[in-house]
Amino acid sequence: MDLRQLNYFLSLYEEGSTTRAARRMNVVQPALSMQISKLEDEFGQKLFERSSQGMTPTPAGVLAYQLFSPLLRDIADAKRRVASRSDAIIGRIVVGVVASVTTSVLASTLAIVSRQYPGVEVSACDGYSTTHIDQVRGGTLDFAIVNKMRRRIDLPTIDLLHEEMVLVAKADSGRDLPSPLLFRDLAGLPLVLPSKATGLRSIIDDIADEENIGLSIRLEVDAVAAIEGLIRQSDLMSVLPAIAVHRSLQDGSLRAHRIVAPRITRQLVCVHNPRRPLSEASRLFIEVMSRELAAAAEVLEVYGFA
Repeated sequence: MDLRQLNYFLSLYEEGSTTRAARRMNVVQPALSMQISKLEDEFGQKLFERSSQGMTPTPAGVLAYQLFSPLLRDIADAKRRVASRSDAIIGRIVVGVVASVTTSVLASTLAIVSRQYPGVEVSACDGYSTTHIDQVRGGTLDFAIVNKMRRRIDLPTIDLLHEEMVLVAKADSGRDLPSPLLFRDLAGLPLVLPSKATGLRSIIDDIADEENIGLSIRLEVDAVAAIEGLIRQSDLMSVLPAIAVHRSLQDGSLRAHRIVAPRITRQLVCVHNPRRPLSEASRLFIEVMSRELAAAAEVLEVYGFA
């Protein structure tokens, strides 16, 4: 087994096609197929099955990808670092980010990292907290920014932000709401909430169950931008982290109402795999995002709650 074979395997796994993988590696298809066969012989396991959808990894192939892809990324980063012979921070990171952060500070974080650290390559994807945690555990993500789960997880965490979740309504809704709201005041309000698959929804549902309060959930939508659009165009309201809608609070199109007794809070954390120490590139990305989250949270002090 050598690095060339592993890189061929990685390409075939990610491309799902011998033709595309060979093109990516700049080799002919028979050469790539031969090296994959040698790798399968060495492992004593079949790594791919040919199907109508292309080359589908077997369970052994999935496991091999989870184990080897982080190592190959580290080797590539080390080669670039040595070749550069400088103190510049370089490397490639793969990060997962929950939707409420994607819509708020991901773009500004990426812009800062790209401008200040041009040697850092970032691949960012959005998704659910539970999915990202599994991907970090499996090695397909270097780290992830997620909502802290109530259940204990077996991954190290870095605290990033603790914030209130608020009732969000359009600024000119005309509805007379008490200030502040009690959680029981949410009963009967027309709500659009993220689906039960999300960490945000689990926070809301847990409190509703504890308080024995039924919520009137008209729609379930995971995309925060879509929720914002629905609120602007209807009488629907939502319960969201304030930073997820901080730009709409700033431009005055939406209004946030504080909820008390009990307060609804969420904690953003970074999770990473203890078997793979965070690289310098990963650490600087986390530092930049932490600063951007703190800056976005400050909007609440200015534009506040009703």
